[in-house]
Amino acid sequence: MSTGSLFDADPPAPPLAERLRPKTLDEVIGQRHLLGPGMPLRAAFEAGRLQSMILWGPPGVGKTTLARLVAGAFDAQFIAISAVLGGVKDIREAVDRAQIAAQQGRRTVVFVDEVHRFNKAQQDAFLPHVESGLFTFIGATTENPSFEVNSALLSRAQVQVLKSLDASELQELIERGAKELGVEAPTKEAADRLIGYADGDARRLLNALESAAALANGARIDEGLLERTLGEQLRRYDKGGDQFYDVISALHKSVRGSNPDASLYWFVRMVDGGVDARYIARRLIRMASEDIGLADPRALRITLDAADTYERLGTPEGELALAEAVVYLAIAPKSNAVYKAFNAVKAFIKQDQTRPVPVHLRNAPTKLMKELGYGKAYRYAHDEPGGYAAGEQYLPDGLEGQRWYEPVPRGMELRIADKLAELRRLDDEAT
Repeated sequence: MSTGSLFDADPPAPPLAERLRPKTLDEVIGQRHLLGPGMPLRAAFEAGRLQSMILWGPPGVGKTTLARLVAGAFDAQFIAISAVLGGVKDIREAVDRAQIAAQQGRRTVVFVDEVHRFNKAQQDAFLPHVESGLFTFIGATTENPSFEVNSALLSRAQVQVLKSLDASELQELIERGAKELGVEAPTKEAADRLIGYADGDARRLLNALESAAALANGARIDEGLLERTLGEQLRRYDKGGDQFYDVISALHKSVRGSNPDASLYWFVRMVDGGVDARYIARRLIRMASEDIGLADPRALRITLDAADTYERLGTPEGELALAEAVVYLAIAPKSNAVYKAFNAVKAFIKQDQTRPVPVHLRNAPTKLMKELGYGKAYRYAHDEPGGYAAGEQYLPDGLEGQRWYEPVPRGMELRIADKLAELRRLDDEAT
């Protein structure tokens, strides 16, 4: 009779993504702009400079891996905190462990994943210890750190921007993963589908490859097997591929072309294809600004409200709010007048000289400035008939009468055009 137990069984192998986690900089796939010869992060490694940093990039591009490599390169203690699950207690424990390591002459790297999830007080808790040099702080975030990380902490850390892996890098990862699994590399068609499905995310790619290899049971992975493995996620089109951008283009042009049915069709195609609804919301906000503008100022507000509603409800309930925004944008009057004017002014300023602010428009907070004539002869519009200082000059000298914004004869811009025509008539009479 066997004396063994269930607990004697070999532990399961770690996931493929973990098994392939790079152990040296040279094993890292991607991020050549940071890790290539002479690039900033590699230079810091080679020079022995251990510095606090924020790693900003999409999921699955190696943020955790880089943090571990930093710690390993300097033989530093590595402490990982998840801002999703952790709190002040975890920060205090990290400080205690760093103090013990410091007493032993060893450095510490504190890595905070999803650092943007920590509130201001939690982020501030790191400041004194970063300043004192007790530990090196590395935060990872998928969100823009300019908005999500406290300015005080941000000023003490270098922001390193990580990029999604491109097709050639993902192909290299497929080959490395297949070798680790001991299977033949997928067919070219299957590899292309995997690359499109991964959308630049190495972890997503390796998880899908591992699942497909398990189902293949020794056979070569082809498109048919991928369809059975990934099912609905792979069915419509590959995110990151040409068809993905074609469908986005079709949605945008259908909205611009005022066709609500086609707009809804392409919107649902995107949702059905697995596109992140937040991405769609960002595109709709752009359409509201670029293609509708002041012809219907409500369009932008409705689209922002739809995006906010989706954030509150999520999938699938929140998608209805986005669908309402899609239809509203499609039937709204269209104008790209502000878009054209904005780009025209940008182009003009880029090639023009730096023109001084007219003296009468300058602020005069000091006696000297007043003596120099700053603000003199400025006409306060509220004191003028109709609240308008007819003939007043607001552009720099040499640009009088310059016009960039020309409203279109549609929607609200009809009324804006009438208002501008009346104001210009008053200007002409005053000069």
